[in-house]
Amino acid sequence: MQKGFDSLIEKVNACGMKKVAVAVAQDGHVLEAVRAAKERKIAEAILVGDQSKIEKVASEIGMDLSGYEIIHIEDNYEAGLKAVSLVSEGKADMYMKGLMDTKGFLKTVLDKEVGLRTGKPLSHVAVFEVEGIDHLLFLTDVAFMTYPTLEDKVSLIENAVGVAKACGLDCPKVAPLAAVEVVNPKMPCTVEAAELTKMCEEGKITGCIVDGPLSFDLATDAEAAAHKGAEGRKIVGDADVLLFPDIHAGNMVYKCLVHTANVKNGCILTGTSAPVILTSRSDSFETKVNSIALAAVVAEAMKKQ
Repeated sequence: MQKGFDSLIEKVNACGMKKVAVAVAQDGHVLEAVRAAKERKIAEAILVGDQSKIEKVASEIGMDLSGYEIIHIEDNYEAGLKAVSLVSEGKADMYMKGLMDTKGFLKTVLDKEVGLRTGKPLSHVAVFEVEGIDHLLFLTDVAFMTYPTLEDKVSLIENAVGVAKACGLDCPKVAPLAAVEVVNPKMPCTVEAAELTKMCEEGKITGCIVDGPLSFDLATDAEAAAHKGAEGRKIVGDADVLLFPDIHAGNMVYKCLVHTANVKNGCILTGTSAPVILTSRSDSFETKVNSIALAAVVAEAMKKQ
């Protein structure tokens, strides 16, 4: 099992560098991240966008572009289509958002001709290395799917479990979260959490252990689980995947961890035929590099499949 992002990078190094296609690459933060990814032998990059602007930004950050392939396309959306087509054609392993608006970027991901659609729902998986927790935490969905239905939650679990397995977990433990750890008909998310648990027991959800509803403390803190008398649960403070009832709960926990705890994190968009790196301009440099490393690990797992 992979303990943190350093281990993930070692995993990538062992299987060889990947290639990332960057849409509208004239962004200083993104260029810094792809440079670091190359230096750390995680991935090489194909830079798609306005070449003069890419060169100008690279000059401003002291980046030598001599070792990079640059495809000159001035129009942002057309640059995105070209970058995503490189991935769908197998010329790159993953697709990364540069200086492109999110709506247009997602439109290229779902393009019927050159996009990465699979017919499955798309979902966001954020991966955290948290001080004090001896394994990676996989959070879903904190940024993309707003109010998932029960059927959506099955897809969220499948997508997150796929990422967790790519990172080295054989049978991830999935905790559908709620404010309480018992079923309350007045709290629909607890009812759905119990239904997801039943579906896993019946073999309708496979490759993982599902135990819910669980409160956040029972899912992540073994001592809290012991104090609450939860030793008989399948998950007692050792959850790998945290499944949130809606985007509000997920996003607040995500930002709380990022801004108040000692963490490393990365994130990708899943449900696609190749990993998609959809980071925010507010994300740190390390988060962008970690996201590339995470995507590389997932790309390698998808290649083997």
